[in-house]
Amino acid sequence: MPQLQVNGQAKDINAPDDMPLLWVLRDELGMTGTKFGCGMALCGACTVHLDNTPVRACVTPVSAAYGHAISTIEAMEADRVGRLVQRAWVEHNVAQCGYCQAGQIMAAVTLLKATPAPTEEQIDEAMSGNICRCGTYPRIRAAIKQAASQLSRGAR
Repeated sequence: MPQLQVNGQAKDINAPDDMPLLWVLRDELGMTGTKFGCGMALCGACTVHLDNTPVRACVTPVSAAYGHAISTIEAMEADRVGRLVQRAWVEHNVAQCGYCQAGQIMAAVTLLKATPAPTEEQIDEAMSGNICRCGTYPRIRAAIKQAASQLSRGAR
């Protein structure tokens, strides 16, 4: 039986190799934090990390994840950067409907790990593939800036 490494744990799965990772995470493993948005990798709601690289789980076949470390929104509280981003999200009341927020947070964590003090342009570029239908982009940007500031001060 194939295994996935999800949030630091080995998970046995019983799914066809071409099943999208999104459905394996949600339906097979019960990890519903990662959302289905468009099914075409256009909206970012299904963003997860594969070896610390953001991928769209709706179009990533589970077979492409074998042998790689998968991180989902469920693991972000245990990640220093993830924790800071989530706190900033709450403090800035980023979530309105909340549907896109898991993917937004995963993209923001990737940005801050690669660029701990991003410019406005870098934030816009990194977040451009994540759609928020409620339009909370100014709050998203403010939360990312706050998390970046806390990172620079060594916050945990």
